[in-house]
Amino acid sequence: MYLERFTAPVLAHYSYLIADEDRAVVIDPRRDVGAYLETAAERGLRITDIYETHRHEDFVVGSIELAEATGARLHHADDELDYAYGAAVEDGELLRFGRYELEALATPGHTPGSFSYLLRDVSGEPWIVFTGDTLFAGDLGRVDLPGVERMEEMAGLLWDSLRERLLPLGDHVIVAPAHGPGSVCGTAIAERPWTTIGLERRLNPNLRLDSKAAFIETVAVEHERPPYFRMMEHYNLVGAPSVATAPLPPQLDPAEFAARLDDCRLLDTRDVGAYAAAHTPGALSIWRDGLASFAGWLLDYEHPLLLVTQDVDPTPELTLLRRLGYDDIAGCLAGGMTAWQMAGRPTESVETLTVQDLCGRLDEGRRPAILDVRSAAELENRGRIAGARHLHLTRLPEHLDEFAADDEPLVFCGSGLRSMVAASLLQRAGVRRPRVVLGGLSAWNSTTCPVEL
Repeated sequence: MYLERFTAPVLAHYSYLIADEDRAVVIDPRRDVGAYLETAAERGLRITDIYETHRHEDFVVGSIELAEATGARLHHADDELDYAYGAAVEDGELLRFGRYELEALATPGHTPGSFSYLLRDVSGEPWIVFTGDTLFAGDLGRVDLPGVERMEEMAGLLWDSLRERLLPLGDHVIVAPAHGPGSVCGTAIAERPWTTIGLERRLNPNLRLDSKAAFIETVAVEHERPPYFRMMEHYNLVGAPSVATAPLPPQLDPAEFAARLDDCRLLDTRDVGAYAAAHTPGALSIWRDGLASFAGWLLDYEHPLLLVTQDVDPTPELTLLRRLGYDDIAGCLAGGMTAWQMAGRPTESVETLTVQDLCGRLDEGRRPAILDVRSAAELENRGRIAGARHLHLTRLPEHLDEFAADDEPLVFCGSGLRSMVAASLLQRAGVRRPRVVLGGLSAWNSTTCPVEL
């Protein structure tokens, strides 16, 4: 018996390969399928079946890509949707591979047709349940994706799935979800890399609610929905274009790069210090590890992308962007910003100051405009800065026209990373001299503008 979990760290996505003898099954594969193929080759395995727990909203699933590479059968959930690939799994459906058995369990709630898959050991006893987005460590899958008008219905279905299908499996059963902490598909996923039905029964606050009415009231909550989810819904029904043989985008010299600026969107994934010092006019700053969190909010699918990266090799950026369906990469700046500057091309910069500097200015009587782009949860848990305007980064694009050209805002988050993203949006919109505050509330000590809890 062999089991491996594959983690896409920035997306907090988990997928699984389970195998016995020479036969393997993959659950919820990501789009870049090379890791599954390498594992199968190293261990002499044939990937014969691919299972999806539901139609994923936050990344492009790799089921078709993997099926084309292996000839595996493809089983999808949510049978009421019009899939262009695979066959709909049925409740109670069994798959035997080697000495083991995988059973499909209908567990609607996160989506109307979500499935979990129960792995039984060689004696037939429940051992591991692959829960998709139905049950996480410390949390449950959100129920608002099918529509706000159906949230209470979905929450009721989720209660039934948990109480009638998952919890009766036994406290000893291992829970293997599709996401870990940081996923947009949950709001409070715990730092438990592995968990069990028993641990969740004891530690998951949603499972301690003792009535269906209280459960529905608690979990039927609308959350932010990134715009890119719509493209993921489309791709994960009809199938995304193959990336197996997709070429690397061309390396463009400064003249070639400049010639494409009018018809492309410019994305700079370097760290905030490098971007602040010098960047190409109009570039959107999203640091590389922030792509999974913010690209889907701030990039569209209508325009090709031009990349400015920290490293010569853009593979990490390409992998993250392709997992979100951003395939149209027109090119990368060859030689980076050094080449751009040596060619005499124009640059812009963003001023930075420390949180201690800002507190000092405030206490000296100066009153600059402060834009706080932290989330509502952060404001509630960490406190608000008195007098600051609070606007979550994901909402900033729709409010850019509310800023005057001469506002000169000081942008604050919790570190400076998201503040630099916000400053790049403001600068691109023509707002003069947005400045980024580096540091978080742990260093805040202003007496005239205290933190209000």
